[in-house]
Amino acid sequence: MPHVTGAAVRDPELARLTGLPFDDPDEVIRAAIAEASVPALLMSMVHMTGDLAILDELPGPYMLIAMDLQGAMSEPDKQVVRDRAFEVARDYRDRGCPPPFIPDEHQLRVMLDVMSAGQVTEEFVDYIAADLRFTDKDQAGPVLSSTAEQRAGFPVVVIGCGESGLLAGIKLKQAGIPFTIIDKQSGVGGTWLANRYPGCRVDIASQYYTYSFEPIDHWQHHYATQPEILQYLGDVMDRYQIGEHIRFETEVIGAAWDEATSTWQVQIRDAAGVCETLTARGLICAVGQFSNPVIPDIKGAKGFDCPSFHTADWDDSVDLAGKRVAVIGAGASGFQLVPAIAETTAHVDVYQRTAQWMAPNVNYHAPVGDGARWATRHLPYYGRWLRFVTWWPIADALNEQITIDPEWDNGGLSVSAGNHTIREVFVAWMQAFTTDEELLAKVTPKYPPMGKRTLQDDGTWLTTLQRDDVELITDGVAEITPDGVTDGAGVHRPADVLLWATGFDVNHQLGPVDIRGVGGVGLNDAWGDAAYAYLGITVNDFPNFFCMFGPGTNAVNGASLIYNSECQMRYILGCIDMVLTSGAASAMPRAEVCTDYDRRSQARLKTMVYSHPAVTSSYYKNSAGELPTLFAWRIVDYWKWTHRPNPDDYELDKP
Repeated sequence: MPHVTGAAVRDPELARLTGLPFDDPDEVIRAAIAEASVPALLMSMVHMTGDLAILDELPGPYMLIAMDLQGAMSEPDKQVVRDRAFEVARDYRDRGCPPPFIPDEHQLRVMLDVMSAGQVTEEFVDYIAADLRFTDKDQAGPVLSSTAEQRAGFPVVVIGCGESGLLAGIKLKQAGIPFTIIDKQSGVGGTWLANRYPGCRVDIASQYYTYSFEPIDHWQHHYATQPEILQYLGDVMDRYQIGEHIRFETEVIGAAWDEATSTWQVQIRDAAGVCETLTARGLICAVGQFSNPVIPDIKGAKGFDCPSFHTADWDDSVDLAGKRVAVIGAGASGFQLVPAIAETTAHVDVYQRTAQWMAPNVNYHAPVGDGARWATRHLPYYGRWLRFVTWWPIADALNEQITIDPEWDNGGLSVSAGNHTIREVFVAWMQAFTTDEELLAKVTPKYPPMGKRTLQDDGTWLTTLQRDDVELITDGVAEITPDGVTDGAGVHRPADVLLWATGFDVNHQLGPVDIRGVGGVGLNDAWGDAAYAYLGITVNDFPNFFCMFGPGTNAVNGASLIYNSECQMRYILGCIDMVLTSGAASAMPRAEVCTDYDRRSQARLKTMVYSHPAVTSSYYKNSAGELPTLFAWRIVDYWKWTHRPNPDDYELDKP
């Protein structure tokens, strides 16, 4: 495991990522340690001292718990660690904050064994080391063999400037590849600009929902709110000076592959209606899967006389104070929205199609204290380990719990012994907030946990549903009338405002964008509602075309979409480099490679909880019951597969 040397930590940029020197007084250090994650503190002490014996002397977590930054430790044990951490940090300060200790491969295994209570096995070590910044595999890769002159002659158009489109711009700029980003919205952010409804926030911990090369220590919440994320993306755009390459308020109407010139001809239209054609060697589609809001085809939906809009098209001019509001949908957006508006509305009626599983998460709405931010900024590698604490327990560590055990039979309530344990934890959590059996029956799903998107809950949802001015309706929606909603039982409830919290059409992510490849074949036609791409990135018959957050990459296994985007962009740069160094005009995956990958992906998904027959009405599924949007494997697999393209997988078309 080649690793970053201790001397390299003196580099200001690396220090910004792994811990800045400090000379703060004792009381600042003590306050920070009191708020810090104890497992991450344990690891940071090793970096400050170079002494792994600390891990034998001090208590450690007997497991890492999803959504809990402190791990499974008793309060007295936590205090023992905090007391020692204060002494170590104070000594480190007094020694002038020398370059932190960087473990070799064996030492890292020892640290991971303590940190994860033995869960991390050999196959994960390189992948975790890269994310911790002990190696340069993520940040420096792929090593480009093409010349700067070759890359300068490979212009790229990027469709969309959400987190993945912005990332594409950063990496293209660093590689010296000219690019233009086109986005129909007025600014950076993608779904985080479009979705600005009250209560909107991320359900992946902030430290993980962050570019690995651009962490920040000033998140206001452990699970960042929409304004925080939008600010973060804007700051990153400015830091890397990407704004000058973006054309906002401009739509991509379509793009066609010109076989004669081996270029993409991209048709765009600005806000004034002026059309233009851009020529590019490469085309990156970064529109994502949450670009096209869905309003169900319900009788009378267009006949409501009062304000009505989707959460992804929030109308800031509508004041909800004192209004009777109907919210259709109790999935992720409705789950966040309803508690945020209940304090000001006169009444909220929530129309729930199916119940959602809620994961216990005491930090979901919790702010990050000043001390915790100080620890992230200054304690060596603390922030990197904190990031590990937030993702490992909910990602690859849960592989067994989301896999169907064919020998397990529990009437569709769970898919394995481990999955059933999760169910019991989730049910107990709900029971802790209400003894109302009728309400519990409404909110307890009748399908296995993890089968649909799992929501994060600190008790706010059930507390809100028990308010006198909030009602949960589970009889369906029969009709929208000019003044309200009639449910499936025939009960009519008046409404002053109708809010659609009904999600997105993830199986038709291109929307109206018409992309045509070899021979004029349309991508929307080729995909139908079963979109596919090799590694979720490249598509046969579409040369030099690349997806980000494309088909089969929805990270329902607990991964951060930003992390997956970094894997995808690393692979895309490798593809561009492959084209240039081979002297080819273009590359596209071989049809059999693309087909085989899609076949294996769908076969794997059939062994997972998402495909269980009890999981009905899931937005993951298409009309055939397939799961084209979901990623089927572990994050470590994707990380390995996207290091660099295999030329044997591609048709390289010579000019």
